[in-house]
Amino acid sequence: MLPDPYDRDCPTRQLLDRIGDQWTVLIVGVLGDGPLRFTEIGKRVAGISQKMLTQTLRALVRDGILARRMYAEIPPRVEYELTDLGRDLAEPLGVLTEWAKQHMDRVMAAREAYDQAAAAASR
Repeated sequence: MLPDPYDRDCPTRQLLDRIGDQWTVLIVGVLGDGPLRFTEIGKRVAGISQKMLTQTLRALVRDGILARRMYAEIPPRVEYELTDLGRDLAEPLGVLTEWAKQHMDRVMAAREAYDQAAAAASR
């Protein structure tokens, strides 16, 4: 039997929450060009806190979407990169990112119209 994300007890719900998270989308996007160090990811994903970056990276490694590689150097160097599973995920996330960029003007216009209508109705 296939997993059913509409069933509240199905683990696919947790996975959909993970891959639908804004930080996951952005981290997978920046790692599409190749491995990066923690600080490089943080610089490219503007606005993410170190705590949230750490939590998201750990969760993505746990889910098999990212691989974490430590190098025996001084100072120690750690890089993150997409696994095969992560590269499979990067494709649909890239399509969603492109959709958002192409339709942002329409979304902004809809928001403005909604806000104006809401303001007019509350008077």
